[in-house]
Amino acid sequence: MPSFRKPKFSYNFNLNEEIQNLLKQKVKREIPKKNDTHLLIATWNIANLGLQKRWENHYQIIAEIISWFDIIAVQEVNNNLLGLKAIESELPSHYSLIFSDKSGNQERFAFIYDNRNVKLLELIGEIAIPPKEFKHIKIKGLNTKFNGFDRSPYLCSFQWNNFTLLLISVHSYYGGKKKSDLERRALETYAIARYAYLKRKSKHAFSKNIITLGDFNLPKIKKGDIIYKALLSKGLQLPTHSTKIYSNITNDKQYDQIAFLPAIKSKVVNNGVFDFDNVLFSDLWKKDSKNFRAYLRYYVSDHRPLWMQLKL
Repeated sequence: MPSFRKPKFSYNFNLNEEIQNLLKQKVKREIPKKNDTHLLIATWNIANLGLQKRWENHYQIIAEIISWFDIIAVQEVNNNLLGLKAIESELPSHYSLIFSDKSGNQERFAFIYDNRNVKLLELIGEIAIPPKEFKHIKIKGLNTKFNGFDRSPYLCSFQWNNFTLLLISVHSYYGGKKKSDLERRALETYAIARYAYLKRKSKHAFSKNIITLGDFNLPKIKKGDIIYKALLSKGLQLPTHSTKIYSNITNDKQYDQIAFLPAIKSKVVNNGVFDFDNVLFSDLWKKDSKNFRAYLRYYVSDHRPLWMQLKL
């Protein structure tokens, strides 16, 4: 997507104070510490990573949040890997990353994981639907036809202790507010739900512990939303969501989601959204809320991380 406009003002902050504020908010939002019996998974759309020119302190803030999780899926990684590599350089050496090639909007997908506890397995790839199967990607009442993904979802397999997982990172087509754009988004979502359903039924599946996560560009979890309906249409489920904290910093959309097949549900211990924007750069917020949002979405992100804890 196009870069956000770079703020025309400079802003100096104390990094240690900001990190401490994040850690206090982490406790408030009940994000647990990593341990050997529970797996912490997260997803975060980091706005135009590699395209927007962040400074070292901003990457340190982003890396601090990422370091709380065992595996985190990152969306909006630009073809320019500068941003992803800058985050990697701020993380402890026991973090590894893997990323896809570019697709729509010059975007890549990435997974960052703690290699002390998580092992990357053999199955890695982009999900593509063969053209002969396009006819099966359809939703009753929609006229738009499925013609493939704009940004092909990225699948990686991981092992936690003796438990194997398939994680599918998603950044659905957005387009605009036209009906056809919304329908295209819904069809991409349905295609992902169908993929998970078919793998669940297949005797040749590498693993049936499938979790899809990322930016589905889902406006709201509510009855009648065609993207929400498509996401759940083939058996995927969502954890319980807060009605107070949404996944964008304007707090009015539920774009980002973590969805899983039924076998995972009993293993979900906790989940939530981390609203870092409520504690970062507080003096800038008090001084000028408009400039605060412009600064935050350029140097950190306009999306909040979602997380889920599993007992495996």
